[in-house]
Amino acid sequence: MTQIKFGTDGWRAVIAEDFTFANVARVAQAAADYWAAHPVAGTRRKMIVGYDRRFLSDAFARITAEVFAANDFAVVLTPVPTPTPAVSFAVRAQRSVGGVMITASHNPPIFNGFKLKSHYGGSSDSETCQAVEEYLDRNPVRRLNGEGAGKISVRDVRPAHYAALKKLVDFKLIARSGLRFAHEALFGVGAGCFEQLLAGTTCRVTTLNGNHDPLFGGINPEPIVQNYGRTQAFLRKHPHDFCLVTDGDADRVGGMDGRGGYLTTHQIICLLLHHLLENRKGRGRVVKALTTTSMVDKMCAAYGLPLVETGVGFKYICAEMLKGGVLLGAEESGGIGFPGHIPERDGIAAGLMLLELLAVERISVNRLIARLEKRFGPHRYGRIDTRYPLEKRASLMEFLKANPPARLLRSPVADIKSFDGVKFVAADSSWLMLRGSGTEPILRIYAEARSDADAQKLLKFGLALTRH
Repeated sequence: MTQIKFGTDGWRAVIAEDFTFANVARVAQAAADYWAAHPVAGTRRKMIVGYDRRFLSDAFARITAEVFAANDFAVVLTPVPTPTPAVSFAVRAQRSVGGVMITASHNPPIFNGFKLKSHYGGSSDSETCQAVEEYLDRNPVRRLNGEGAGKISVRDVRPAHYAALKKLVDFKLIARSGLRFAHEALFGVGAGCFEQLLAGTTCRVTTLNGNHDPLFGGINPEPIVQNYGRTQAFLRKHPHDFCLVTDGDADRVGGMDGRGGYLTTHQIICLLLHHLLENRKGRGRVVKALTTTSMVDKMCAAYGLPLVETGVGFKYICAEMLKGGVLLGAEESGGIGFPGHIPERDGIAAGLMLLELLAVERISVNRLIARLEKRFGPHRYGRIDTRYPLEKRASLMEFLKANPPARLLRSPVADIKSFDGVKFVAADSSWLMLRGSGTEPILRIYAEARSDADAQKLLKFGLALTRH
């Protein structure tokens, strides 16, 4: 029988290899057993089940719903592919004990996944995922026969999410802004959402790569520059004010300026932090994953805000958001969470907040970024993934902790962080980090410096450190 292991955000596997109807039913039964044994005060014995546009996602979601219904849970099943944040929002809004999203997010098309959502409307923590894993195969799978279909309510959860998003931002300001907004949907579930949200406003929305294609047009639906080629060519011919990119399940973002120029997720995070601080006069703790730009650190220092760094994975940011008092939660992969909403990354919320920023400032994103760089300095980022044996990873990390480099390029190493991989931070705020993938024999090397050339030098230096 296939061994099922939960990674940083649920279980992912190759469709028809390990991600089969039988294995999805096993995982659903384990989750049903877990939540039956661990009810949460103030919640209902109810599950929200959603799915993305991947091959057979609707069928996997239906099986999941049938297993929960057979275990005496009330179940809401979405009728169409739905953004992950809309499912998370429904879990909290409907006081459900939990939820499941069938998605492999940004992974290649051959993958699918089973994401667990907890009652608070965010990703389940490591302890919950581990506990569900331990419930695997304790009980035989129970699944509805045709008679119990009444326990499953097929209902669209997107309208309630959209209504909440319109309250989160100054929607009237956006509505009268006349902004020309492009949305690169990467063939994912976000397609059409901004057209629906902004219908009847003065904004003009162009959705790109919005058709339903389970092969994602031959790319992985990840908001990285390698996947932007077609849209960059379109924007050069048809300029807009801004182009938002969402990933396969619309919980993470990337972006381009109105003419197809690439924006890093770090730049987007800093633009949003600037907006929350300067235009919304917000204050609070800022939470970022270790791999996120040090411009955030400088902005927090300038405004006297506490900064919390977490390991990689939005569930760690979610845990901080649940404590309260958080102004912004963000990670390098484009996951961004906002106060007054769910403790979850929400690509649609990030898109609307960026539109609000542009509606307030009335200048281009490039001028806004130039202003930030003038005040806080240039920050150039790079990352490479290299194959590295899983069995050697722990000893490499121990070696790096015990033998840190004295300098990063021209600046002495001032700090070492080792709670998720190893990160060396120099006195000039440049940094180098090495961290293993949660599921593959891959080592990720991240670096940031004042120039692209220096960032590349740091990445090369990081590679050399793996050959000690």
